[in-house]
Amino acid sequence: MKVLGRYDRVDLPELGLYNIHAKIDTGAYTSSLHCHRAEVVNGLLEFILLDEEHPEFTGMKFTFAEFEERDIKNSFGEVERRYVITTTLKIFNEEITTEFSLGNRGSLKFPILIGRKILRDRFLIDVKRINLSYKEKKNEDKINRNRKQKTRP
Repeated sequence: MKVLGRYDRVDLPELGLYNIHAKIDTGAYTSSLHCHRAEVVNGLLEFILLDEEHPEFTGMKFTFAEFEERDIKNSFGEVERRYVITTTLKIFNEEITTEFSLGNRGSLKFPILIGRKILRDRFLIDVKRINLSYKEKKNEDKINRNRKQKTRP
C-alpha cells in the first residue's frame, strides 16, 4: 500500500489538469473539485473549473452528459446540493476512476480535496509528509530524461 502525505499534486487528465494541489482529507467521504460555475443546460452539465485567480485556470468549459445531484455536507457541517461527476484521477502513476463533487473551494487553499472513498484500501496517510506522489513522478521524469540523453548518438 502506498503512503500519501497531508497534501500532494495530482493529475486529472480527462479535464486537462496536471500537477494540481490536492488536500488529502480522511474526514471527507467524497472528493471535491473547485468549480467556478456549474449549471445544467439542455440536460447537460456545463462547468468551468478553478477561477481566474488560480494559476492553472484556463476558462475552458466542460460538458458532461452523465452526472448526478447530491446533498453533500461541507466542511462547516452544512448540507449543500452539488453536482457530482465521474472522471480519472492520476496519482502515483495509477489512474483511478472516481467521483468528484463540484463545489466552490475558491476561499480554500487547495482546489482539490481527496476523500476517503478514494483512499480506502489504496493508501496510508502520514500527516508529517507532503507531495510523495509528486516527488516520485519528478524522479521518474528525471530518470527518463537521463535515459533519453544516454541513448542519443
